[in-house]
Amino acid sequence: MADDDGRTHAAAQDGPAGPPRQVLADSVYEAVKAKVMDHEIQPGARVGIEALARALDVSPTPVREALARLESEGLVTKRSLAGYRATELLTRAGLDELFEMRLLLEPRAAELAAQNADDTQLDAIENLVEEMRRHPRTGDRYAVYRDFAALDQRFHDTIARASDRPLLADAVGRLHSHLHIFRLGSIAGGGPLTLAEHDRILRAVLRRSPGRAAEAMRDHLTASLRRQHGRDTPQAG
Repeated sequence: MADDDGRTHAAAQDGPAGPPRQVLADSVYEAVKAKVMDHEIQPGARVGIEALARALDVSPTPVREALARLESEGLVTKRSLAGYRATELLTRAGLDELFEMRLLLEPRAAELAAQNADDTQLDAIENLVEEMRRHPRTGDRYAVYRDFAALDQRFHDTIARASDRPLLADAVGRLHSHLHIFRLGSIAGGGPLTLAEHDRILRAVLRRSPGRAAEAMRDHLTASLRRQHGRDTPQAG
């Protein structure tokens, strides 16, 4: 189906030549997300649906769907009659508050995971650490660090779910902390340090040692915040 200017959009195709709807939706979501993460859409800037649709050669529908997903992740905000805007970067105070919340939630989640995780969850946590070794983070672009960041988030979310406390797991997931932190930019050597710290958490959980699991998670988050403070944190505005 062609739109008013005669272009045929993949999103409107129902025949075999067009990609499945979900594949297209996911592709557009990742493309728009990359623009936000890489600051091609500047923090605080308005996000034009029509302009994005033209740039990606799709109809506005998958762009709107992508922006709705990004809103749920805290990467864009929607205002009545004003459309979407990319969220501002975390300030130093915002970064500290984010880690304050994580330090309240995640050591307890790790402690409970060491007590309550079943074998399937233990295998999942271990597999995530192994998979992270195969996706080292070695660059500033989202396309480079995307896999590492996603696995990093899944590691923390899986531990939280293994706590057998649904409200706690939901609170950890809703922070979307990794997306906001990775938007601030790369830290040299951060990947190997993160892996070493995840290894320590993993060993404590596998050994069913609640106290050590909580300590390892607390040390990991404290070290991560210290690494963030080791570079200039961009200010909003």
